[in-house]
Amino acid sequence: MSSLRRALRVPPAPVRLSGLDPRSTPLVPGDKERTREVMRVDAERLAELQQRLYAEGVGGGRRRVLLVLQGMDTSGKGGVVKHVVGAMEPHGVQVVSFGRPTPEELRHSFLWRVRKALPGPGKVGVFDRSHYEDVLVGRVRQLAAPEVIERRYREITRFERQLVADDVTVVKVFLHLSPWEQKQRLLARLDDSTKRWKFDPSDVDERALWPEYQEAYATAMERTDTDTTPWYVVPADRKWYRNWAVGRLLLETLTALQPRLPEPTWDVDEQRDRLVEEQPLSG
Repeated sequence: MSSLRRALRVPPAPVRLSGLDPRSTPLVPGDKERTREVMRVDAERLAELQQRLYAEGVGGGRRRVLLVLQGMDTSGKGGVVKHVVGAMEPHGVQVVSFGRPTPEELRHSFLWRVRKALPGPGKVGVFDRSHYEDVLVGRVRQLAAPEVIERRYREITRFERQLVADDVTVVKVFLHLSPWEQKQRLLARLDDSTKRWKFDPSDVDERALWPEYQEAYATAMERTDTDTTPWYVVPADRKWYRNWAVGRLLLETLTALQPRLPEPTWDVDEQRDRLVEEQPLSG
């Protein structure tokens, strides 16, 4: 099986997102229906590996996985959580969404709230937006001085290096959406009364800053892409490809980890005999 991680790895600096097609489908296994069939098979294997990772954690293991999802509004972060992460056992998954910082969070370092949300041993953590917001919105909206943004890139790199040292495998995904596709998805929200609650007029305001956001994303990936915490650019205009690709990235990651089921600390035959020989329970 060819490695999708290799195919979707962000290209070397300088990163030019305009040169990456949001409608492309690298290593796709077939058309939409064929890809969905493959995704169902992948989901079964992904759930099995995630359960083994969780069991490893229950047995005292320290390893865990952190999936970081970044992208423009409507790029599909929620869709990935629903269709990909939703295939895994809920007790072994931890999903955290990061919105505007609270007054308490603003009194601390920008990484303070992120450290509190890290997954525990054996779990797959998912960040719907993340610490990268502080070098994206912070840069585009000029909420922090340029030298502060530069310092944050270095802080993020050190932070992620610490995560790796603490047995966290970090999978960073940028969902690459075109402005045309975003416009169609926003219009669809307005046209569907059951989805209008997802629409925010500020989404239209942010579209005016599209070039600035693309530059901010490119710079963030350039500054923080490393061999141990790489960035993957997933074309997101086609929802079915996006979901398959993120699922396959997770599958490749967990396959490489090869989670190990813990060995029982008790005698299996003895416990079986106890159950077979027990007296019938009343009631």
